[in-house]
This record gives sequence, structure tokens and C-alpha cells, in this order.
Amino acid sequence: MPKSDRRFWLLKSEPSVFSFDDLWNAKGRRTAWEGVRNYQARNFMRDDMRVGDGVLFYHSSADPTGVAGFAEVASAPYPDPTQFEPTSEAFDPDSDRASPTWILVDVKARERAPKFVTLDALRANPALASMGVLRRGNRLSVQPVTAAEWLAVRRLAGL
Repeated sequence: MPKSDRRFWLLKSEPSVFSFDDLWNAKGRRTAWEGVRNYQARNFMRDDMRVGDGVLFYHSSADPTGVAGFAEVASAPYPDPTQFEPTSEAFDPDSDRASPTWILVDVKARERAPKFVTLDALRANPALASMGVLRRGNRLSVQPVTAAEWLAVRRLAGL
């Protein structure tokens, strides 16, 4: 994919559930980004994410919250199997195997953030004033990031 076509994303995860360290230590430093049950977040993954897109891995519901590492989209979208598993917290009894409601992409860890980029550090940077994660009420676990925001966060992380 040409660099000009590369997009950037912020993916949120609670580190007590799945942290950047968990991704870093996963086989091949790769995992399926499963369990997304918000239609807008699903649509981003299904319609807009492409292999090679950059990912800010954001720790949410933690102290502190912020960007812990950098990853990339490592697969095309495909059906999330947890929607069909009755024992899964992400089970969706209305989802149909012939036309699945929920999809996922694989994500691969690329770099640890040399410096954890806290939410306060993001807020303090004027270049990030429009960043989705800073908007009041924005709780999406998958959200787009501009190329300029991606670069600004990398600088804050010491890269």
C-alpha cells in the first residue's frame, strides 16, 4: 500500500483486560481485535481499515490512561467468532452466521512507546486539540486519527 493511502487509528483497551504488553507478548505480536459491539466502530473496521494502517494502542480505564504503544492493522476484516459463542461476553444471539453483524481485524504490535503518552499530555499539545479521544463524550473503542495527530503522538512518545 502506498504511504499516501495509509490511515491511522486509535484502538482503546482496558489494560486489565488486554494491554499493549499482552499484544507485545502474543504469538507473532498479533491478535484479533475482537468484541467490538458498537456499530460506528464496526463500520470503521469493516469499511475503512486496511492492512498496514497505523494504530495507536490506548490504555483506557486505567491510571493513567494514554498511548502505550504503536501497532498496525494486520488483516482484512473478517467475522468476529465471539458473536456466535454463547459463553462469550460478546455473544450476540441475533447475529447470523450467513450474514454476521460483527467483524474484527487482526492487530500487530510494532513499537513500544519509549515514553507512555498520558491523556494529560495529549490534552496539553495544541496540535492534538481536535483529536477524537479528547472530545467530551467520545467513548468509541475504534476511532480515526489524522496523519498529523499520529506524528504528534509519536513525538510525545519519544519517537
